[in-house]
Amino acid sequence: MATHVLETDKAAITYDVHGEGGRPLMMIGQPMDASGFTALRAQFPDRTVITYDPRGLGRSTRSDGSKEARPELQAADIHAIIEAVGGPVDLFASSGGAVTALELVASYPDDVVTLVAHEPPLLGVLPDSDAARRARDGFIDAFFAGGFGAGMAQFMAMTSWQGEFTDEYFAQPPADPAQFGLPTEDDGNRDNPLLSRDSLAITDYQVKPDALAAAPTRVVIAVGEETGNTFTGRTAEHTAKLLGQDAVVFPSHHGGFMGGEFGYAGKPEEFGVKLREVLG
Repeated sequence: MATHVLETDKAAITYDVHGEGGRPLMMIGQPMDASGFTALRAQFPDRTVITYDPRGLGRSTRSDGSKEARPELQAADIHAIIEAVGGPVDLFASSGGAVTALELVASYPDDVVTLVAHEPPLLGVLPDSDAARRARDGFIDAFFAGGFGAGMAQFMAMTSWQGEFTDEYFAQPPADPAQFGLPTEDDGNRDNPLLSRDSLAITDYQVKPDALAAAPTRVVIAVGEETGNTFTGRTAEHTAKLLGQDAVVFPSHHGGFMGGEFGYAGKPEEFGVKLREVLG
């Protein structure tokens, strides 16, 4: 592995190049850094795999005075990496990273040959988008009122809810952190990139279907077989529909490519087989 630091617009972006062979395969997430792709990249020993830490996360720093995760800004950072490694690349993008990847293809259409965008959490594609925003705002409010445990418990309640966000969802009492094994004490920290308002630009991002259609990139929207009718399962299905396709089913759940790097392990070996098949 070779690690590099690339100076972009008011940021120093750290990225890693693993192995050698074939067209580079880049793997990105948000708010996850490169460490979340350890298990998946191990499934591609025959290819050059590129991972990175988004600006302000992990080893990457920023000096732009903001903590906000803006897809447009992150796409520009990734474009700079692709230029540095001599792209184009194939791209696997997870969650908020999938949102950034859709912006990357729209803005830099020659950077990516095939994009696999896995469960992008896009509120605007949902038929119940207003209610989904209210549910999203609910876990942010819980975080600022009660800290990490309260916010994460409400986040987990939202993301595990099956179907549209109805009156039944909002009539529930606040999620109990103890039920999820989360801390009940408030440590006073309000800096979490997932639970704060820093990721609003990700979930509120508006897909650009015309730009995506005009790009030479093959765009594949992916959804986990275990995700069901939860929030990111629905956003994946509706994003695919917006782009005139059906979501491709991958093994496991929202983090199905991970091997327990952050707790809830997926099926990285099976996931890697499917990703290789889809990439061709």
